[in-house]
Order: sequence, then C-alpha cells, then structure tokens
Amino acid sequence: VVSTGAYRVSVKTGGSITIPCRYDLKYKNNVKYLCKVGHLQICSPDVQTDHFKSIDKASISHDINKQTFTVTMTDLGTEDSGRYWCAVEINGGSDVMIERFQLSVTAGTPELYVDQQEVTGVEGGSVIVKCYYRNTGNRKWCKIRDSVQCVWENSGTTEGKSVTLQQTTDATRGNVLTVTISGLKMDSTGWYRCGVGDLMMPVHITVRQQTTTQSTSTMTSE
Repeated sequence: VVSTGAYRVSVKTGGSITIPCRYDLKYKNNVKYLCKVGHLQICSPDVQTDHFKSIDKASISHDINKQTFTVTMTDLGTEDSGRYWCAVEINGGSDVMIERFQLSVTAGTPELYVDQQEVTGVEGGSVIVKCYYRNTGNRKWCKIRDSVQCVWENSGTTEGKSVTLQQTTDATRGNVLTVTISGLKMDSTGWYRCGVGDLMMPVHITVRQQTTTQSTSTMTSE
C-alpha cells in the first residue's frame, strides 16, 4: 500500500483544497473514497456512485495512468476541520487507507498556503512556487511518486532536476519559502508538496512542450 504519512493542511474559511492520493497499481479498478474520522458510516460500502464514494463538500477525480485520485473539498467551514483519509475498497467491504491528513479550517490566514495549487511550465524551463507560512519547522519541497523525494532547507535535485529553496520575509505576508525548479522535463508533471514542519500544501505542476518558434532565417534555393 502506498502511504506518504500523516500531515496537516491549513485552509481559510470558505476556501478549497485539493489533495492527491496515490495508490498501488493493483488498486486501479477499486472504488476510491474520502473518509472522515468519526463518521465511519461514510466509508461503508452500501452506496456507490460512479465508482467513487465521498463525503459532503468533496469531489473525486481519477487519473488512472498516474495511479492517483485527487480529492477536492470546497466551501470549507470550521466544522469541516478534522482528520481524513483516502482509501480504496477491497474484498467487497474492507478498506485500505492510503493517505492521511489533518484539515484545519480557520477564519484567519492559513498556517501554510500558496497562491495557486496548479502551476504550469515548459519543457527545459523553470517554475517558481512561493509558499507562505507563519509557523516554524523544517522547510522542504517533495515530489510525490512511488516514493516521496524531498529537498530540505537549501537546494538539491529530485529526479535529475535542480531545486532551490530560498527563505525570505515579505512585509505583508510574512515568511516566504520560494521554490525554484529548473530543467523541467515532460515527466516532471505531477504532484509535489511544499512543507514546513508537519504542515504540507500540495502543488501540481504541469509541463508542456515548448512551442517551436520559427526562425527568421531564409532558405536559399539552388
């Protein structure tokens, strides 16, 4: 079973969050869920809709080629705070937990957030992700695939790409962790996480092929 461990996500009241849940290939055709601790009936296998089961305020999309399903929760209120897990159904009733996270919904500024969870870059280029936070803890940037590969505090490489972490302070937003990923490849597309302490914020990066620019050089005929 693929599990990247428990972590916390912080969201502002009325906001939304998307969580990627990666699973073993053997579960690609199993029913996928989002479950909340304390509401076990939500995970019971008696009602199935379009191969997915979920809870209020949540929707699930599935990229079977990436062995990942994503859970998007919208219009969140403080009552939605709590512990959640992503799971798959096996043997007609049992559940396998594949991802755990603690959701904290607050009326104030989230403890860790990004401007957007979806970032796009071009092959061979770079992308910059700014993570804003107010707590203390080890800072890291992680790639989520078969295993979680992380760069801590400063710089390093993940899957051959250069990753630089720079810590600054913004006058209005406070602490900023700027993540720069260089040398993007097409297979760089996927889910990543910005982390400070036990807080995580998933970020999806999409890499597109660079548009071929026609040169102005002229062809000479014989």
